[in-house]
Amino acid sequence: QVQLVESGGGLVQAGESLRLSCAASGSIASILSMGWYRQAPEKQRELVATITSGGSTNYADSVKGRFTISRDNAKNTVYLQMNSLKPTDTAVYYCRSTTNRYEYWGQGTQVTVSS
Repeated sequence: QVQLVESGGGLVQAGESLRLSCAASGSIASILSMGWYRQAPEKQRELVATITSGGSTNYADSVKGRFTISRDNAKNTVYLQMNSLKPTDTAVYYCRSTTNRYEYWGQGTQVTVSS
Protein backbone atom coordinates (compact mmCIF):
# COMPACT_ATOMS: atom_id res chain seq x y z
CA GLN A 1 0.00 0.00 0.00
CA VAL A 2 0.92 3.63 -0.46
CA GLN A 3 0.04 6.43 1.92
CA LEU A 4 -0.08 10.03 0.70
CA VAL A 5 -0.12 13.17 2.81
CA GLU A 6 -0.64 16.57 1.19
CA SER A 7 0.29 19.92 2.65
CA GLY A 8 0.79 23.52 1.58
CA GLY A 9 -2.72 24.70 0.80
CA GLY A 10 -4.07 27.99 2.01
CA LEU A 11 -5.70 31.31 1.18
CA VAL A 12 -3.91 33.64 -1.23
CA GLN A 13 -4.78 36.57 -3.44
CA ALA A 14 -4.94 36.39 -7.21
CA GLY A 15 -1.50 36.55 -8.77
CA GLU A 16 0.27 35.02 -5.77
CA SER A 17 1.94 31.63 -5.50
CA LEU A 18 1.66 28.46 -3.44
CA ARG A 19 3.60 25.22 -3.34
CA LEU A 20 1.83 21.99 -2.51
CA SER A 21 3.67 18.94 -1.23
CA CYS A 22 2.69 15.28 -1.30
CA ALA A 23 4.74 12.93 0.84
CA ALA A 24 4.49 9.24 -0.04
CA SER A 25 5.20 6.33 2.25
CA GLY A 26 4.72 2.58 2.15
CA SER A 27 5.36 0.64 -1.08
CA ILE A 28 7.22 3.49 -2.76
CA ALA A 29 9.04 1.27 -5.24
CA SER A 30 5.74 0.17 -6.78
CA ILE A 31 4.65 3.68 -7.76
CA LEU A 32 4.47 4.26 -11.52
CA SER A 33 3.23 7.82 -11.52
CA MET A 34 2.01 10.55 -9.22
CA GLY A 35 -0.18 13.49 -9.87
CA TRP A 36 -2.31 16.32 -8.63
CA TYR A 37 -6.04 16.59 -9.18
CA ARG A 38 -8.51 19.18 -7.98
CA GLN A 39 -12.18 19.42 -7.28
CA ALA A 40 -14.06 22.69 -7.04
CA PRO A 41 -17.49 22.90 -5.39
CA GLU A 42 -20.19 21.23 -7.47
CA LYS A 43 -17.67 20.23 -10.14
CA GLN A 44 -16.05 16.95 -11.07
CA ARG A 45 -12.53 16.14 -10.01
CA GLU A 46 -10.07 17.04 -12.77
CA LEU A 47 -6.46 16.38 -13.59
CA VAL A 48 -4.01 19.18 -12.89
CA ALA A 49 -0.60 17.60 -13.52
CA THR A 50 1.13 14.24 -13.45
CA ILE A 51 4.71 13.00 -13.36
CA THR A 52 5.84 9.46 -14.15
CA SER A 53 8.61 7.48 -12.52
CA GLY A 54 10.65 8.31 -15.61
CA GLY A 55 10.10 12.03 -15.11
CA SER A 56 7.63 12.69 -17.91
CA THR A 57 5.11 15.37 -17.07
CA ASN A 58 1.62 16.23 -18.25
CA TYR A 59 -0.47 19.31 -17.49
CA ALA A 60 -4.04 20.43 -17.92
CA ASP A 61 -4.31 23.20 -20.48
CA SER A 62 -5.71 25.54 -17.84
CA VAL A 63 -2.49 25.43 -15.79
CA LYS A 64 0.20 25.16 -18.47
CA GLY A 65 2.81 27.85 -18.03
CA ARG A 66 1.67 28.61 -14.47
CA PHE A 67 2.03 25.32 -12.56
CA THR A 68 5.05 23.03 -12.35
CA ILE A 69 5.08 19.49 -11.00
CA SER A 70 8.34 18.08 -9.70
CA ARG A 71 9.59 15.40 -7.37
CA ASP A 72 12.33 14.75 -4.86
CA ASN A 73 13.06 11.04 -4.90
CA ALA A 74 15.23 11.24 -1.80
CA LYS A 75 12.27 12.61 0.15
CA ASN A 76 9.59 10.55 -1.65
CA THR A 77 7.78 13.81 -2.21
CA VAL A 78 6.04 15.38 -5.19
CA TYR A 79 5.52 19.12 -5.41
CA LEU A 80 3.14 21.37 -7.29
CA GLN A 81 4.43 24.90 -7.66
CA MET A 82 1.50 27.15 -8.50
CA ASN A 83 2.22 30.64 -9.77
CA SER A 84 -0.06 33.41 -11.01
CA LEU A 85 -2.98 31.88 -9.19
CA LYS A 86 -6.50 32.76 -10.28
CA PRO A 87 -9.82 32.58 -8.43
CA THR A 88 -10.74 29.74 -10.80
CA ASP A 89 -7.93 27.69 -9.27
CA THR A 90 -9.88 27.54 -6.01
CA ALA A 91 -10.47 23.88 -5.16
CA VAL A 92 -9.48 20.99 -2.97
CA TYR A 93 -6.26 19.59 -4.38
CA TYR A 94 -5.65 15.86 -4.14
CA CYS A 95 -2.48 13.86 -4.62
CA ARG A 96 -2.80 10.54 -6.45
CA SER A 97 -0.36 7.71 -7.04
CA THR A 98 -0.73 4.71 -9.30
CA THR A 99 0.88 1.28 -9.34
CA ASN A 100 0.36 -1.64 -11.69
CA ARG A 101 -2.81 -2.60 -9.89
CA TYR A 102 -4.00 0.19 -7.64
CA GLU A 103 -4.46 3.89 -7.23
CA TYR A 104 -4.13 5.80 -3.99
CA TRP A 105 -5.40 9.22 -2.96
CA GLY A 106 -4.45 11.66 -0.29
CA GLN A 107 -6.93 13.44 1.94
CA GLY A 108 -6.76 16.71 0.01
CA THR A 109 -5.68 20.23 0.80
CA GLN A 110 -7.77 23.36 0.27
CA VAL A 111 -6.52 26.12 -2.01
CA THR A 112 -8.54 29.34 -2.03
CA VAL A 113 -7.65 32.25 -4.31
CA SER A 114 -9.39 35.54 -3.65
CA SER A 115 -9.85 38.22 -6.29
